[in-house]
Amino acid sequence: MIHIQPENLVIIDIETAPEHASFAELNKDWQELWQDKIVKQLPEGVAAEEFYPMRAGVMAEFAKVICISIAYFNKESNMTMRVKSFYGHDEKKILNEFTATISKVAGMNSKWCFAGHNIKEFDIPFICRRLLINQLKIPAYLDFQNMKPWETNIVDTFQYWRFGDYKNYTSLKLLAAAMNVPSPKDDIDGSMVGELYWSGTDAERELALKRIAAYCQKDVIATGNIIMRFKNMPLIEPENITIVE
Repeated sequence: MIHIQPENLVIIDIETAPEHASFAELNKDWQELWQDKIVKQLPEGVAAEEFYPMRAGVMAEFAKVICISIAYFNKESNMTMRVKSFYGHDEKKILNEFTATISKVAGMNSKWCFAGHNIKEFDIPFICRRLLINQLKIPAYLDFQNMKPWETNIVDTFQYWRFGDYKNYTSLKLLAAAMNVPSPKDDIDGSMVGELYWSGTDAERELALKRIAAYCQKDVIATGNIIMRFKNMPLIEPENITIVE
């Protein structure tokens, strides 16, 4: 990572939730599709309907994007970070705002690339699948299937931490703790997002969305500081982080 310039990175993280509040809200065809999808994953003693709130939120066929947070570095007299989130109930709007923003970045900086934790195996594929489901075009910068290996320029802290070891998964929380970076998980964690998103009145759900967005922002900030650790550079202090509304 020594040759990577932080100011060329766009750090991303997504939060997803099941498209429906419960298995019972799926129609008969989709209930059968769910059962077909998870038949080999289903733990012993757990019914398909019980497994729905546990796993539907990470499967792009059954879930939607409810928040995308991005962060980027500014190199001024000292390094700063700006963070912005796109979130809401309208997934198509979130995806359009995200791709429009990234297109602007690409137009201003030819050296830019995505960064994040496990984005190569989760966030980016999930975004691409949901773009197609929403009948939106996949931008060239996300069309990794049609790129040569050296063209898929992604800084993935999960992959960097592996150092060629493919046996284990390391969470963002664990990696942050190992590298002495302030934990991003001081409020909620990913397993709580779906239930939080679908619980309560309309007003309570709006507040929950803001809470989920704040959690997502903490993830990109933590990832940015993990990148600083990889580069043996000082962490970005809270007073040098700006949340853009």
